[in-house]
Amino acid sequence: MKALLMQRVRSRVLGLTALWAVSACAHASELVYVPVNPSFGGSPLNGPVLLNQATAQNDFTEHSAGYSSSAQNTLSQFNSMLQSAILSRVSSAVTSSIVGTDGKLSPGTVETTDFTIAIVNLSPGLLQITTTDKTTGQQTSFQINQ
Repeated sequence: MKALLMQRVRSRVLGLTALWAVSACAHASELVYVPVNPSFGGSPLNGPVLLNQATAQNDFTEHSAGYSSSAQNTLSQFNSMLQSAILSRVSSAVTSSIVGTDGKLSPGTVETTDFTIAIVNLSPGLLQITTTDKTTGQQTSFQINQ
């Protein structure tokens, strides 16, 4: 009788285990990919975490040549702005010598220290402007309608 009782208990335990396994599978759903990186559709809250991880892994160190890079950057920015201002003034001077009183360009040639600017009348109302670098011989040209 004990053996029969033990067999019934075992079969009930096996039955409940099988029922539990089947019900666990019934509640499963398909996997859905969710991106982590905010650049590819992930949560924007992940941005600082990803940036901190990348910064922590970055072992690149910039070697400065004699003095600080911020001083070099400031100096190069100043020189760039100074060069731009000087080129703007030269451009204004050249422009005033090739533009007539009526506001139209006059055919002819203008020479600066580094450049030669040739304005050629191709047809009535169509001008070609060619700029030549005197040191390299490199040329660039464009056409305009007046």
